[in-house]
Order: sequence, then C-alpha cells, then structure tokens
Amino acid sequence: MSVTVFTFYKFVEIADREVLRSQWQAECDARDLRGTILIATEGVNATLSGQRAALDGFMDHLRQDARFADVDAKVSTAAAHPFGRMKVKLKREIVTLGQPEANPAQRVGTYVPPTEWNRIIQDPEVVLIDARNDYEVSIGTFQGAVNPQTQSFRQLPDYVHTHLNPAEHRKVAMFCTGGIRCEKATAYLLNQGFEEVYHLQGGILKYLEEVPAEQSLWQGECFVFDERVAVRHGLAPGSYDMCRACGHPVSAGDRAEPTYQPGISCPHCHDTLTPEKRDRQVMRQRQYEQQHGCDL
Repeated sequence: MSVTVFTFYKFVEIADREVLRSQWQAECDARDLRGTILIATEGVNATLSGQRAALDGFMDHLRQDARFADVDAKVSTAAAHPFGRMKVKLKREIVTLGQPEANPAQRVGTYVPPTEWNRIIQDPEVVLIDARNDYEVSIGTFQGAVNPQTQSFRQLPDYVHTHLNPAEHRKVAMFCTGGIRCEKATAYLLNQGFEEVYHLQGGILKYLEEVPAEQSLWQGECFVFDERVAVRHGLAPGSYDMCRACGHPVSAGDRAEPTYQPGISCPHCHDTLTPEKRDRQVMRQRQYEQQHGCDL
C-alpha cells in the first residue's frame, strides 16, 4: 500500500518551541506518521509520510493555531514510508544560512507561481541562480541556470559576494527544492542591495507537480531528502538511488561502475575510502542488510 508525503514550512516567530515539540510528537505518533519536523524560533519545516486521512488530521490540528492557519502542504506519494521513524526536533534555524539579518518574516523576494516561472527565467536580463548544493544540481536543474557549486547552503552568501553585483545584476531569480532556502536567500539578497529578486513559489516540487512536461524548462530529476532520492515530472519516482556511504545520488551508470559497492562506496566517494573507513562501511552495510532481511 502506498503512502502520502506532505512537505511544508512556515517562517513565523515561535516562542513556545518545547510545548509544540511535545504536542506535535504526540499528535504524529497517534496517527502513525513518520518523518521530521524542525522547530526554530524563526519557524517550522516538515516532511511527513503516512495515510492521507492521518496527514489531513494532523494538518487540521496544526491549523487550529492561528500562526499556522495558512500553511499549505505539498503532496506526493511513495511506495512505502520514506522515513524510519517520527522525529520532532528543535533547531537554531529551520534552514541554516548563518545570516541573522535574512529574515523572511520581515522581507522576502517576489513569489513567482509555477505557471509564470518560464516567462521570468526566459527574460534575458534575469540571472537565474540554483540555490541548492552541487550534488543536487548535478542530477537536474532549469535551462540556463547558474550552479554556484556550493557544498552547503551556508556557502551561498560567499558566492553572492564574489559573483553578483546589485549594480550589474538588476534582476535575479532563484529556486530550490521546496522554496524554503529561497525564502532566506532572497531576503539576504534584498539586504545586500539587490532590488528585483524573484523566487519560485513552492519550489521545484510545485513546478514539477503543476507544469506539464511538454511545457517544462526543467532538465533531469529533482533530488529530495528522503528515501525516494529523486522525483520527475508529476512527482513520479526518479531513477536515482543514494549511496549510503556518502549520501550522493547515484545513477544507473554509477551503479554499473566497479567502484560502486552498495553501502560501501560509489564513484563519488571511492577515492576517499581509507581502509579504516571501508571496514566501518562494511560493518554498517552488514547491519543494514540484516535489519532488512537480506543476505550480505
């Protein structure tokens, strides 16, 4: 039986994080939901999986709080739970940029709905920035997008400082997986003096859900942070697996390489595999396969 996956976030001031953590953990456990909810003073970020009625029930509970009354979840499906358990955690930031002045609750770029996105990014005056990390960009991105080649979101301000200029780049459009990173990224750009800053409302996932493949400017697949690894147009499951050793998405071609050993190494991490690390990965892989009822 397939399960439904809900993804949502909201930037809003939260002073009662401990109370919400206890309440939401209990509500999710009672509905047999799995996934992760991050709570910070700046807001909430969540991905949950379960039966649709149970997820709807949790969202009804969430929206009884006026701070979250307008939260709208992005919906997809998976063949099985993409998460092993339910975790509600307190964090310093719900998405880590390390720039306190970038506060989306106070100031944010112009939201562009998926149906208008093609028009924006085809404007020759627009600089299109993929706000995700390099390994995410490697499996799919929009036509004409610039890859900042960051290894973490915290590195994006450095890229902006060295490669973008408010006087020269008057129109900047940004996108990310579900929209949350661009909330902070566009807030940061506005604080740096950029005047026309746009971002894709609902992120790539909403675009792939709403824009027909024949009209799409998306190329490849979209990395997601759960066991589905990647999705395609219509949010259908993608073709990538994940290397459990390094977390990099691996294609069918990667899996055909001699350097690919499930749970131990892949073409992206094989060269960094010391004998000690290999021994640890072999042990972890053995434990994983025992837990999942298969032979080593």
